[in-house]
Amino acid sequence: MPVGMYHRHTPRKGLFLASLSALLFMAGCSSEEGGAQQAGGGMPPAAVVVQQAEQADVTVRQDYAGRVRGAREVEVRARISGILEERLYEEGQMVREGDALFRIDRKPAAAALQRARAQRQVAEADVQQAEREWKRIASLFERKAVSERERDSAQSALELAEANLAVANAGVTQAELNLGYTEVKAPISGVTSLEDFPEGSLIDTGTLLTTIVQLDPVHVRFALPENDASIRRAAREGMVYDDEEQNVSARLMLADGSEYDRDGRIDFTASTLDPRTGTVSARAVFPNPERLIVPGQFVRVRVELQSFEGVITVPERAVAQGPNGPVVYVVDEDSKARVRQVELGPVSDGRQILLEGLQPGDRYIVSGLTNLRDGAPVQVANPENEEGGN
Repeated sequence: MPVGMYHRHTPRKGLFLASLSALLFMAGCSSEEGGAQQAGGGMPPAAVVVQQAEQADVTVRQDYAGRVRGAREVEVRARISGILEERLYEEGQMVREGDALFRIDRKPAAAALQRARAQRQVAEADVQQAEREWKRIASLFERKAVSERERDSAQSALELAEANLAVANAGVTQAELNLGYTEVKAPISGVTSLEDFPEGSLIDTGTLLTTIVQLDPVHVRFALPENDASIRRAAREGMVYDDEEQNVSARLMLADGSEYDRDGRIDFTASTLDPRTGTVSARAVFPNPERLIVPGQFVRVRVELQSFEGVITVPERAVAQGPNGPVVYVVDEDSKARVRQVELGPVSDGRQILLEGLQPGDRYIVSGLTNLRDGAPVQVANPENEEGGN
């Protein structure tokens, strides 16, 4: 019985092997045909978007956060002691240099001036008496009627009287100054702050009465980062001067995003680095005749760092990194991608400045760079009329 069953299964096994061989043969033929078709047709060219290289003059700018300050902030202090009688201005008012701001009680200063003048009259009388005595003793000495010692005493008395007169004159001058100091005047033109002492207060010499802030021009202080390569390059090429006046232009961006309509200039950059913040302090000056800029306001200073003439700029995404440095792909006359080694400058308004590597009229690739190789065929897929350099 087992032997018979074994002989009945043999035809089925052979049939199965024959079918499997036929399937493998058909698959092999199909693979060969597909390979042949792929070898004959090839991969389609990569679709790329290109722009045309154009020369342009470019200015590199950088924005920095800053705070506005008055060009001068002067503390107005009393120069004599006394009773503060009157405030002669409205707080927050614009005043001009020389305007009277406060009045201090004049009577003590006037009395001191009167006393100083009286002392000067006494000194003048002493000088006149000493001169008369000197003339008399000198005449007697010539006739040998008095001794040399008496003559020297008369001469010393005259010199002492003249010195006392000089002291009296200085006292009168000081008293006149003190009388003038009873009227406190504005040292500069600007806006006044709140008063620190009301009328009737007893103040001492040096007491702070108010502060005046000059609003035209205004200063904007900001910091330049240490690791900003463009700043260091600008500093070497003209932003920081040793013995010459700085004249780097600047613009002001206000808090609402608008641009101030008057140009400024950077008049100071520190020669040392702040070790706490790693920055270099700088200051820009802006005219402010309409007083639109307010001290204490936060703004952004736009600094022109460098200017380039006749350079080519490309979008930042058009620059790739090759084995020997940055590269840009261009499309040649045979519609093939070619690698161009380029030298990079700074970035301005989102576009990379190229110092070397491209020529005007070159078509460089800005999109479709993924897996692109030198010499690979490409197909320009620009929208119509969009192959310009911008």
